[in-house]
Amino acid sequence: MKARLADIATHAGVSEATVSRVLNGKPGVAEPTRQTVLTSLDVLGYQRPARLQRHAGGLGGLIGLVIPELDNPIFAAFAQLIETGLARAGHATVLCTQTPDGVSEDDYVEMLLTRGVCGIVFVSGRHADSTVEASRYTRLRDLGLPLVFVNGWMEGVDAPFISNDDVASMDLAVSHLVSLGHSRIGLAVGPPRFVPVLRKLSGFREAMARHLPGADPQETATRVECSLFSVEGGAAATERLLDHGTTAIICGSDLMALGAVRVVRARGLSVPGDISVVGYDDSPLIGFADPPLTTIRQSVEAMSGAAVRALLDELAGRPTPRADYVFRPELVVRHSTGAAPS
Repeated sequence: MKARLADIATHAGVSEATVSRVLNGKPGVAEPTRQTVLTSLDVLGYQRPARLQRHAGGLGGLIGLVIPELDNPIFAAFAQLIETGLARAGHATVLCTQTPDGVSEDDYVEMLLTRGVCGIVFVSGRHADSTVEASRYTRLRDLGLPLVFVNGWMEGVDAPFISNDDVASMDLAVSHLVSLGHSRIGLAVGPPRFVPVLRKLSGFREAMARHLPGADPQETATRVECSLFSVEGGAAATERLLDHGTTAIICGSDLMALGAVRVVRARGLSVPGDISVVGYDDSPLIGFADPPLTTIRQSVEAMSGAAVRALLDELAGRPTPRADYVFRPELVVRHSTGAAPS
């Protein structure tokens, strides 16, 4: 076996340790290097191990998909589209869903590495948290593992990032509400340590200054509430925003918007007669809410397709240029927004 490893390593131009990792299905080998070792194996007349014969037949390997809990329908939509896109390319997806009290992202990653995945897609993971160190991802890249990140950004990580344009989203929402006569507009978003939230906060301030040039920046600041990305979080933020005399509320997710509608009605007010509400995501079935929700539609299909293409390019040895790819959102007007009350 030792001589065999040496022969393969010499022919492939790699170390014996690298050959061993490939033959044993271990992570930490770049896809082009792995293919070189397997080609050398074939050229020298050695039979591939059974676990690697799937690859020889033209099928792909395992891809990890780390995603938040599927209670939020938008994450289920991302999961389905990414998994389908990878399956069409011959790859099987290992779906890892995170819950607040469940398995952590780091634990999932270690589990994926032991199973020899050849790449990982992270959706709204810890890479979106501005307080998290980049080392957890640079370690994976140092192992040669292809990575793609959706919704978030982290400086110093050698991988493509794909996001919805949160700044443009706020401009669309504020412009729509101002056109309906609203000036006391509030924003309900998640914890401010997350990159998408920071971008929404910046976009909201910019949009208010642009579309309401006479608005007092300090007053605008009093109509921003950070809470949790959940129905309960949206409800808590809305309670505070209504106390500030807000007549229209932009929410950081559709779930938060449902919480906002619940609180408005609990106060004996109506949506949109008294308070207008704008969601974010355009989650599946949100158009059937009561009332059907005006929302900012993420380009989920385009973003998922881009994530799949980026990962496939990485696996093929054609790395996608390192950048933050930002996709244009769309305002979907339904029945939860209306003219400002006189």
